[in-house]
Amino acid sequence: MLSLTYFSTASSALGKDQLVGLLDHVRAKNDALGLTGMLLYSDGSFVQTLEGPDEAVEEAFGRIAVDPRHRDVFVALREAVTERAFPTWSMGFREISREESETLPGFNDYLQVRGPRREPGGSRAEAFHRAFREFTP
Repeated sequence: MLSLTYFSTASSALGKDQLVGLLDHVRAKNDALGLTGMLLYSDGSFVQTLEGPDEAVEEAFGRIAVDPRHRDVFVALREAVTERAFPTWSMGFREISREESETLPGFNDYLQVRGPRREPGGSRAEAFHRAFREFTP
């Protein structure tokens, strides 16, 4: 199994409706491919970890790398893993309220909670997500 974490910049700012549409589209596609992970978006920046079968992760990232909604795409971490760090697909939104977020399928409190989500240390991918969460304005 492969875990791949990348950073990118949005070609143009995404609004709430666009992010909800992206969540709906990506969850269905990732479920079909056996992919899990975490996608965070804040103020024009993305950080995403994809986990799953090597070929499925590479194929999904290949589409992302040429997606016109992204620019300055770079891989921060690519590693073989035996266990998924993010066993469910979720997307973080900074633009909506906690009450609104609770009505979105697949959303969790990942951006609101500080510190490790499980045992101290966590996965290396989780370290990127914590840094993004803590240092994004």
